[in-house]
Amino acid sequence: MRIVITGGAGFLGSLLARRLLAAPVAIGGAAPAAISDLILVDLAAPPADLTADPRVRPHVGGLDEALSEIGRTDAVFHLAGVVSGAAEADFDLGMRTNLDATRALLEYARGLQTPPVLVFSSSLAVFGNDPALPPLDVVDDDTLPRPQSSYGIQKFIGEQLVADYTRKGFVRGRSVRLMTVSVRPGKPNAAASSFLSGIIREPLAGQRAVCPVSPDTAIALSSPRRTLDGLLRAAEVDDAAWGSRTAMTLPALTTTPREMAEALDRVAGPGTSELIDWRDDPAVGAIVGSWPARFDTPRALALGLTPETSFDDIVRDYLADNPGARP
Repeated sequence: MRIVITGGAGFLGSLLARRLLAAPVAIGGAAPAAISDLILVDLAAPPADLTADPRVRPHVGGLDEALSEIGRTDAVFHLAGVVSGAAEADFDLGMRTNLDATRALLEYARGLQTPPVLVFSSSLAVFGNDPALPPLDVVDDDTLPRPQSSYGIQKFIGEQLVADYTRKGFVRGRSVRLMTVSVRPGKPNAAASSFLSGIIREPLAGQRAVCPVSPDTAIALSSPRRTLDGLLRAAEVDDAAWGSRTAMTLPALTTTPREMAEALDRVAGPGTSELIDWRDDPAVGAIVGSWPARFDTPRALALGLTPETSFDDIVRDYLADNPGARP
């Protein structure tokens, strides 16, 4: 079994790689099989524990260069991309990385003798509140995407490309709309939603953090564990079980920064959230406020995917998975 992960050195890519290496993998309805080669494509080198595994083949550099060297593969997880805030700040960078690279990856897959399963990580940012229409309430599996950011537009176009290459038989595509993932370890990134990890991660480490939106802003979240469950389930099922070529929206926990801070205090101790500075940033608020926060996802539910029921559990999982998170 040969699998490619683009963005394989990143947070989700590294977690996914570890899950794939841990046990035999079922792809596209086939019986589980052991991985012989796991190809991690990224601009940065993967973590040391991954490069130490003889099954891992890192490709450090641009995607175009890597595609010319990869050869045959059974499945591709396309996680690489420029995050929301960066795509909005640098239009050309977002188009090259989120759109042109996706098209290049699809063309690579088209050239293979056997169409691979291709899991494309899309985003809840494909949905937005069109200023000419009433605000979105609950997004369901049939809600029409109306992205209100460059990032959302690029992801939606990617979904449509995956659908058409699948229709033509070039790939077995499965586009998965990810929720904002919280809590992420490490340092803040350029995503507009980065603070939704920072307001938990930094206080746990005894550091101050800034929440740039109103405490009562409704937010849709998913933990890293549930996000990986969705990506892997999309790759596992056969074409009939996957169903429509339309992207599948993953389940979400709806919460607010205020409720997150309260959960932080319950799990980590009273007063932990006092390290959060509540300071509005209109630019971030405009992006995050355009994203819907309530989802009804029966298609994902039919595949056995469910949301978390409590942000307290997400904080507990973060501490369990990151034993060095507290000083």
